[in-house]
Amino acid sequence: MICNLVFTGTTISSLSTKSIYLDPAISFVLPVHNAEKTLGQAIQSILCQRYTSFEVIAVDDGSTDATPAILRTYSARDPRIRPVFCQKNGLIETLNKGLSLSKGTFVARMDADDICHPDRIGIQLQFMMSNPEISVLGTQIRCFPLPDVGEGFRIYESWINALLSPGDIGREIFIESPLVHPTAFIRKSALDEVGGYEDNGWAEDYDLWLRLYTNHKQFAKIPRILFSWREGRDRLTRTDSRYSVENFLKAKAHYLKLGPLKKSPNVIIWGAGQIGRRISKHLLREGVTLNTFVDIDPKKIGRSRRGAPIVSPDELPSVWRAAGRPLVLAAVPSRGARELIRNHLNRLGLKEGEHFICVA
Repeated sequence: MICNLVFTGTTISSLSTKSIYLDPAISFVLPVHNAEKTLGQAIQSILCQRYTSFEVIAVDDGSTDATPAILRTYSARDPRIRPVFCQKNGLIETLNKGLSLSKGTFVARMDADDICHPDRIGIQLQFMMSNPEISVLGTQIRCFPLPDVGEGFRIYESWINALLSPGDIGREIFIESPLVHPTAFIRKSALDEVGGYEDNGWAEDYDLWLRLYTNHKQFAKIPRILFSWREGRDRLTRTDSRYSVENFLKAKAHYLKLGPLKKSPNVIIWGAGQIGRRISKHLLREGVTLNTFVDIDPKKIGRSRRGAPIVSPDELPSVWRAAGRPLVLAAVPSRGARELIRNHLNRLGLKEGEHFICVA
């Protein structure tokens, strides 16, 4: 079966069958649109779950191919699959429709072109029952099919699989989306608290993570590959402008203002290059005061950008103290440069998350 084929070689410990009768219900929320080629594999991987107390809210967003027929076929075979057929409303309304119909205490996200490991939700449920402070739980992922996985996706896969603890994820959340959306296993109460999904002009999943984060919800990730994430040319991240770099920067600026900069909207940006320039533009539009840029480039030091002076790293301690110790944003795209800045700021006695945050 496909759920065994894709994860050949992965060893996952078994769950106690007693937990099936003690644990709360889980709702898979599965948005679908014209997914006839992959939907059967996705549903079959759900039906392969060893933990069996779940429902699947499969919301069809106005499909014009064989998707509705596939959903009806699976629903007739297994009453846990609850298809909902809608006119074309878009992803965000489709997701919220699924949430509104879900009965579970936990929501497990799933997409119609991906594949779950058979132990995915059982392991996630056990973790959440043992860690009530965690609101959102992902898993490590494997991108497939390999011929379609480019270097950028391999780098992202490696980065995202390394973020496991609440501290890891919180530290990197303003760099890039730190969880693959369809791996998410979320407390329904946390989703209700922040109002589900919103359309703010940028990626709906990243928006949700940032809203949950600024509402002091914690994230974690199972340190096992329990999900195969399909890469392809038709992925929304490639075709929808909401997933553009510019819109991600808008999201970061918006939630930096609502979260870390809420009490004191005054910032120093380390990095006067492209990322620093672009994030500063959106921060200014959010009403944040740009105090100073820091950069190592001698051609930039002594000049100004967006009305703020550009100083050297050696000048940062005195500038920081004179400005009232504002938040420092390390705004560089390179991971190597980011680590150098982190180390420098740590040596100065600045604490990440309190005195400085990395963005990209």
